[in-house]
Amino acid sequence: MAQVQRMSRLMVKTLRDDPADAETLNHKLLVRAGYVRRNAAGIWTWLPLGKKVLDNISRVVREEMDAIGAQEVLLPALLPKEPYEASARWEEYGDLLFRLKDRKGAEYLLGPTHEEIFTLIVKDQVASYKDLPVMLYQIQTKYRDEARPRAGVLRGREFQMKDSYSFDITDEGLAESYRLHREAYQKIFARLGLDYRIVSAVSGAMGGSASEEFLAPAPAGEDTFVDCPACDYAANTEAVTFKLTPASEEHGVVEELDTPDTPTIETLAAHLGVPASATLKNLLVKIDGEIVAVGVPGNREVDLGKLGEHLAPAVVELVTAEDFEGRDDLVRGYVGPQGLEKVRYIADPRVAPGTAWITGANKINTHAKNVVAGRDFEVDDYLDVVVVEEGDPCPKCGAGLKLDRAIEIGHIFQLGRKYADTFGLDVLGQQGKPVRVTMGSYGIGVSRAVAALAEQSADEQGLCWPKEIAPADVHVVAAGKALQTELALDVSEKLGAAGVRVLVDDRAGVSPGVKFTDAELIGVPTILIAGRRSAEGVVELKDRRTGEREELTVEEAIARLTA
Repeated sequence: MAQVQRMSRLMVKTLRDDPADAETLNHKLLVRAGYVRRNAAGIWTWLPLGKKVLDNISRVVREEMDAIGAQEVLLPALLPKEPYEASARWEEYGDLLFRLKDRKGAEYLLGPTHEEIFTLIVKDQVASYKDLPVMLYQIQTKYRDEARPRAGVLRGREFQMKDSYSFDITDEGLAESYRLHREAYQKIFARLGLDYRIVSAVSGAMGGSASEEFLAPAPAGEDTFVDCPACDYAANTEAVTFKLTPASEEHGVVEELDTPDTPTIETLAAHLGVPASATLKNLLVKIDGEIVAVGVPGNREVDLGKLGEHLAPAVVELVTAEDFEGRDDLVRGYVGPQGLEKVRYIADPRVAPGTAWITGANKINTHAKNVVAGRDFEVDDYLDVVVVEEGDPCPKCGAGLKLDRAIEIGHIFQLGRKYADTFGLDVLGQQGKPVRVTMGSYGIGVSRAVAALAEQSADEQGLCWPKEIAPADVHVVAAGKALQTELALDVSEKLGAAGVRVLVDDRAGVSPGVKFTDAELIGVPTILIAGRRSAEGVVELKDRRTGEREELTVEEAIARLTA
């Protein structure tokens, strides 16, 4: 017996117009169709229809997590400061953390993620290798103090997330737990009807040896990823690598050039009549307060997010005018890597040994040419730090890469022993000696999946949910008079008795046109209309996605929908 939800009793208010502050499709449609309502910036109420969709996604996630042997728990959202202080994330998270104090002055946070707490739980509960491996998960509300909440439920300060954690005693065991989660995620997103890509990612502050993201392509996505049209390579732009290939050609000696009023790449290239790609851009940043120079070809930009991921958990920020005070070795607008003895120099692999550049001469209004990497200056660290561009070579096959936007719906990490080391998570091994546990961390954005599905599946009429997660299987519309309403309710009860989830529009005083518009907007995959031929016992079935219509007798329609 499935629920029959009558719209005459349902708390749903649809809107004809988009909310004034809505920029993305999911924001517009989820509000207009009565699934969510905004309480404050980044804080949303899930109304009855929205809660059903959210619960259906959670059900699919639970079923697939249970299938790989993971065990569900529920941790508190209100967490003590001390574990996060021990892992250094109390400081690393910065302003993203919601912090608070109780009446006694003890400090707490609202959990953004739970690696620390899960580690402590396993330390308390598990003593021997015989108790491992173990996989634990929860579906819970998380909190992050986003500076600019946007895109409806896509980027909120409060959101629903499934986070799971694996605990093994060997790296081989961790690899197996990672494989199980990866395959479970593929099944979950396939069942949800999401178009997605699995892409290589960087671990960043999470640490660990392997990391992959599950991305749902959508114009509203905040992630940019690359896709190779010639092979199976796909990666978050922060994970794209460029091969370091030393050059072997000969170059002349360094020659200083008089270049007045050319503090930018654009003015320098114009003055000398050379392409920007012949110049070397040296961006000064501060890494945990220390000034560092970052070198990239002049026609490329430094990706500060990518740089930050490489250097995490260190804090990366741009230098200010005040940072040049008292630093005679740093000539603003004319910095070159040659002679920078007190500054660490990081370069993109495109600045390979043997390549020659026009760059600052560390003198006002002066540049130098034939400055050769490895001959005239040394690179302390090579890191891929340029903003990836369309057409950059694929690291796997060399073909030109394509860029696309996507929504991150899942992320999996092989964390290794980072948190086990922090909290001393050991178990008694087979040899009777303590063995350090290794961990994996795996997340799915449950509320983000709602937004991603709305973005991917909607059309001009409204939402169009896949059957697995729709708020109902069938939307029955009584098109007008008492006879149609009576038939619609009778069909709905029979479908409900057969286990079909039904939303029936039995609202009195609402025109058929409004009911049809709402049915399209709400997006249940099948619409059954009790209309003009109701007296003959004939109804119309409409496929919400394709728009295909078919007239059937009531008996035929029920048989079709309960098959």
